[in-house]
Amino acid sequence: MNRKKVARALVSVYDKTGLVELGKSLEKHGIEILSTGSTAKVLRDAGVKVIAVEDYTGFPEMLGGRVKTLHPRIHGGILADQSNPNHLQELADADIAPFDLIVINLYPFTQTIANGAEFSECIEQIDIGGPSMLRGAAKNHNSVAVISDPAQYSLLDTALEEGGFTLEERRNLAMNTFRKTAEYDIAIADWLANELNQSDWRAKVWHKISDLRYGENPHQSAAVFADISSAKGISSAKQHHGKEMSFNNFTDADAALRAAYDHSQPCVAIIKHANPCGIAIAADIKSAYSAANACDPVSAFGGVVAANRTLTVEMASALSEVFTEVVVAPGYEAGAIEILATKPSIRILELANYKIAKEELRPITGGLLIQESDLVDASGDDFANWQQVSGGEISVQVKKDLEFAWRSVRSVKSNGILLAKSGASVGVGMGQVNRVDSAKLAVARAGKRANNSVAASDAFFPFADGLQILLDAGITAVVAPGGSVRDAEVIEAAKAANIAMFFTGVRHFSHA
Repeated sequence: MNRKKVARALVSVYDKTGLVELGKSLEKHGIEILSTGSTAKVLRDAGVKVIAVEDYTGFPEMLGGRVKTLHPRIHGGILADQSNPNHLQELADADIAPFDLIVINLYPFTQTIANGAEFSECIEQIDIGGPSMLRGAAKNHNSVAVISDPAQYSLLDTALEEGGFTLEERRNLAMNTFRKTAEYDIAIADWLANELNQSDWRAKVWHKISDLRYGENPHQSAAVFADISSAKGISSAKQHHGKEMSFNNFTDADAALRAAYDHSQPCVAIIKHANPCGIAIAADIKSAYSAANACDPVSAFGGVVAANRTLTVEMASALSEVFTEVVVAPGYEAGAIEILATKPSIRILELANYKIAKEELRPITGGLLIQESDLVDASGDDFANWQQVSGGEISVQVKKDLEFAWRSVRSVKSNGILLAKSGASVGVGMGQVNRVDSAKLAVARAGKRANNSVAASDAFFPFADGLQILLDAGITAVVAPGGSVRDAEVIEAAKAANIAMFFTGVRHFSHA
């Protein structure tokens, strides 16, 4: 295999991790090292021989370090095609020696903005010389190997031991370098856009975590990627046990987490095909699970379960009795994982510090829809701001159930109807093309439990017929956004049944 020997290197790094070992390795292989500022000092202090860039260029650093490597003697040595005799002659005429290796990592811009630094400090952490040299070396990978991350030092050591880099290795290093500089530039552009309140341009970088066995169906290929700059979500969950996650496992687990974390009390959500078949809150997480599972145990079989509290041994024991595809929680009590792991196929995921993303991205043909996430925290979601349009005073328990039902119906695919009692869903109607059918489905699933339950509708009742189905089943109170041109007709139906009806003025419609 043809390897290109490394005779001369430029090393200039912000992150000094492994720098001394790197310098000693280069020196051991007889490689001449040029370096800048603090990098050169660290190497010299370690006894590594270094040529200062300013001594080589004859031009001192200036502008507080903003200009130190932006010089023809540096960039000429990086960009010269060493297979081109004309380039080599031009270097010789200008007394410039070519580089075979560039080792550079960049100023920590993303860390700086993440720490909430002042605007001026963030500006100073925008690297100029580093990206310029990285891009130049990556472009000229036919002649130059480029190392852009300390994690690549082991690869460099191996290559030096074997006599240099192959062309394929240099191409891979170039690809990774262009990815790094692209991500760096995207972070800067995105930050400035936020600072200037500009939203007419978007770019994101996703890093591949793994391939999946297949997508929604076996004939579809699929993979999972993560956006490391976004809120911590299902893509970064740690798997303790079970088979590999599937495409559908990820989508259902994501929906389950959203549903569970819509509530501040201990909550468990059971999801099947992106819809809840049970949601409940309780004083403890095991009780919440039992109540959620009781909503629709037939559908919960083979479901995905999410808890917003540490999963206890008691919940693990109850859960282990039901076939479950995935369980995800912020943590596990000692012994809980061992109980769950007696089922060989269950996927046990841990995700601490879950945060709901601020935005939702939805691909469409030739484009992308971006919207703010539908968070249950708008003024209309506060019971104090609801408008009571029928009925008399309600009990504290009915009020709590209405609040629970309203928070829970957000996770139901429209048209969504959710019946609740004692802090648990008892019937869910979802994904129908009209609200009447959703009401019928919720009542059918609740059965006798519909009597004396409360109901939530994710959008207004366009006619009184959907509400009437719920009234006939025996609900005692209902919450909906209101806003239909036939609100008066709907209100009259509620008054005739002498039940309390509340309008929130906020809709929680979900199509996908």
